[in-house]
Amino acid sequence: MAKVTREIKIPENVKVEVDGKKVVVEGEKGRLERGFKYFWDIKIEKIDNKIRISASEDRRKIKAMVGTIAAHIRNMIKGVTKGFTYRMKIVYTHFPITVKVEGDKVIIQNFLGERTNRVVKIMGGVKVEVKGNEVLVKGIDIESVSQTAANIEQACRITKFDRRVFQDGIYIMSKEEGM
Repeated sequence: MAKVTREIKIPENVKVEVDGKKVVVEGEKGRLERGFKYFWDIKIEKIDNKIRISASEDRRKIKAMVGTIAAHIRNMIKGVTKGFTYRMKIVYTHFPITVKVEGDKVIIQNFLGERTNRVVKIMGGVKVEVKGNEVLVKGIDIESVSQTAANIEQACRITKFDRRVFQDGIYIMSKEEGM
């Protein structure tokens, strides 16, 4: 008898396959695959048009892991149906920052008047667009989209200056569903 259970309803236009600890979700935007590594007795099973995550024990860590797995699967379903977009804003006061996308890299030029470029690698399956002073990071995998946006933000991190005075950089403005 399962003591901890979470159920996720599968939308009509989404196909889900469960194979032990591996979940594959396919939708109109693409296909996501994820393996879950856990050491407890947690079952992931597909029953009709629902995914059931259940555990036989009632410990706090196991409850947390069941909730985490459910959240990951919900994010995968949202990703293949709607997608995710992070809006970032380019902020500068004196030296105009130039941002370019070349292949799988984002190149930040003239940051604080520096001669060397700052280069950020784009994670797999993520598209980056530059429109004026806005950078859009789009994709179906929320982890890749958020990590790419965080890497862009971290590449423009300022050290040895007062952050209240030197506010130049590229900052995340909003996180949205949809591409």
